[in-house]
Amino acid sequence: MAKISKTLSQAIQERRATPSFDGAPILAEDLRQILDAGLHAPSGYNLQPWRFVVVQSTEQKKKLRAASYNQGKVEEASAVIVACGDADGWRKDLDMVLEKGRKGGMPESYAVQAQASVPNYMSSFSSGQMQGWLNKQVMLAFTHMMLMAEVMGYDTAPMEGFEQDKVHEVLRLPLSYSVVALLAIGHAKGADKFDGGRFDISHTVFGEEFGKPLKL
Repeated sequence: MAKISKTLSQAIQERRATPSFDGAPILAEDLRQILDAGLHAPSGYNLQPWRFVVVQSTEQKKKLRAASYNQGKVEEASAVIVACGDADGWRKDLDMVLEKGRKGGMPESYAVQAQASVPNYMSSFSSGQMQGWLNKQVMLAFTHMMLMAEVMGYDTAPMEGFEQDKVHEVLRLPLSYSVVALLAIGHAKGADKFDGGRFDISHTVFGEEFGKPLKL
């Protein structure tokens, strides 16, 4: 277990999207711990439709940078986790999900029901609905990894600036995969990004219904 450098509250409050990294390698055991945090995220029906490609080699980071609007941080980072969603994951993985669930105490009646209801539900999605569903699932795992990295003392940069087709080509992704976001991880070089501030709770949070202030 890596040394914890920050509390979760500190990581949430202090995190900034790192503009530049020093390129130092990331320890394998640290990377594994960060990835494990993502793999333990919740997902709809526990289908875990996320797929992650970890890019660390100089050559591959250079290619990925070219597919990400030439953003230098892609090449500078110790590792870039390319977070994808697999639209066909539920078809391939449902039996395994239910098997693991049974071992974990899932009632047989639930498993039998899910065997029919999950395919009925998932197959009803339009391509747009599937993409929306995948984005939600993948970002849960993505955020787990980002915050774990921050807690461990690493700096991070979540990135949505990339060209889908070009990243597909660089990583040789299956057709059923869609790239959701990139997570650059490493140690910051130079000044940190400015603090852009966040809205006050009264601006974005309501109690019981829209427009009513939350009483805390």
